Amino acid sequence: MPGLIALIESDLRRKAIWCYGADRPADRLRALLSDGTGAMIAYRLMQWSRRRRLVPLEWAFNKINVLACGCVIGRGAEFGPGLVLVHSGGIVINGAVQGGADVTIEHQVTVGAERGRSPRLGSGVFLGAGAKVIGLVTVGDGAKIGANAVVVRDVPPGATAVGVPARVVVRDDRGEE
Repeated sequence: MPGLIALIESDLRRKAIWCYGADRPADRLRALLSDGTGAMIAYRLMQWSRRRRLVPLEWAFNKINVLACGCVIGRGAEFGPGLVLVHSGGIVINGAVQGGADVTIEHQVTVGAERGRSPRLGSGVFLGAGAKVIGLVTVGDGAKIGANAVVVRDVPPGATAVGVPARVVVRDDRGEE
């Protein structure tokens, strides 16, 4: 796993590309100053503290994220490099959630446990505004979850899922189901 600075850099680079379409220094600065970035950094500091068993710091960064950014990410949650929180308001992520690299999350998203069982998100996953991913489900690499969708079943890699409950409407470039 990359170090703290490398993770923050990868998150900022991805956010600059996501928000501004490029990874120039000016775009990274704009990404640094945009909504959601404070929550991304607080999460990475919490993750770093957890790995070093610095529990008081881990707890402090968790609370900073909640109070200053309106974003609840459980202390055991793990995401790979390239995490983008487009807007941090209302995001709630259970501490047992595992996520791959290049995960993008919009505002008001919940990724939560059901009966102590939490979701797993692959790499390159996108969660639209207001989406809910609940319970022991897997969202495959490159999957997209539409705004306000409620995912209670696995979503295959490359698929797009929408609705309540969410259903797969597109798989990769093979068209509709």
